[in-house]
Amino acid sequence: MAFGLVLALAWGRLMAPDVALAEAAIGAGLSGALLLAAVRGQQRERSGSSRDAGYADVPPALRWAVTLLCAGLAGILGWALLEALDSSARDTLAQAVAANLATSGVSNPVTAVLLNFRAYDTLLELAVLLTAVLGIFALGQARPGYLFAGPVFDSLVRWLVPVLIVTAGYLLWVGAHAPGGAFQAGATLAAAAVVLRLAGRSQIGLPTGNALRLVMVAGVAVFLLVGLALLVLGRPFLGYPPAWAGVLILVIESAAMLSIATALALAFIGGRPQAPGQATGATESLLAAAATTAARSEHGSGTTTPGAGKEEQSRC
Repeated sequence: MAFGLVLALAWGRLMAPDVALAEAAIGAGLSGALLLAAVRGQQRERSGSSRDAGYADVPPALRWAVTLLCAGLAGILGWALLEALDSSARDTLAQAVAANLATSGVSNPVTAVLLNFRAYDTLLELAVLLTAVLGIFALGQARPGYLFAGPVFDSLVRWLVPVLIVTAGYLLWVGAHAPGGAFQAGATLAAAAVVLRLAGRSQIGLPTGNALRLVMVAGVAVFLLVGLALLVLGRPFLGYPPAWAGVLILVIESAAMLSIATALALAFIGGRPQAPGQATGATESLLAAAATTAARSEHGSGTTTPGAGKEEQSRC
């Protein structure tokens, strides 16, 4: 989490606010929340000896092999970095983007690259997110929720969540001509769901059933539908007409924002979300069972067993 925050500051100093926003929202924020949620779901070690014993069982040859492989990878990355810095044509891409920015439909060069000039890359990134969501669904039901928040945190959530939702809409809209876009907006929208989850809310804005599946595939589906429609009209796949480029990019980014937010929220809860009636139905069944048990004890013995009501209430 600290490394993600440092990276966000570094990207800001390098005059790359789009990447800094994404790094702060995903690298420092949601990734940290995912790590903490994963640690929460693990069983605590009874002692520290098991970890040391596991490390001692690793053969020395394997340790040296891993060390040499890491050193070789570091050397290759360092050589590639030096070659890139010594290249004389470092600004070729920036010049090409500037020359074609007027026909991209947006005035932000980062959005133009991600949603127009290199739209294939963004489509594949959304496909990777969809694949990750399918893996999350394979885990089964979501992890148990948190306890209800106290009055201070609950008051904070009540005004923070609307601010995050409005901020996500602003980042989506402003991405056409300033730092922002679908990934930053989707991460901010997912942060609202994470805050609601941490506050103990069972419903965090995620739909259920077919509506959830529709939102999950919305980003990839809209991308593909736009590309196929352009093919039918005689244009290249994802080759937007200059007059419609801005509108098509906004439509694609809106669907991508919902898919990104859904994927990140599902990753945090760790499985399929419960339907609105599932939790309520389970609680009602427990209460009914407790009432039936209490009634049977009263009819059977004529008196209520001391502590039975409290025990059933605690179980509920």
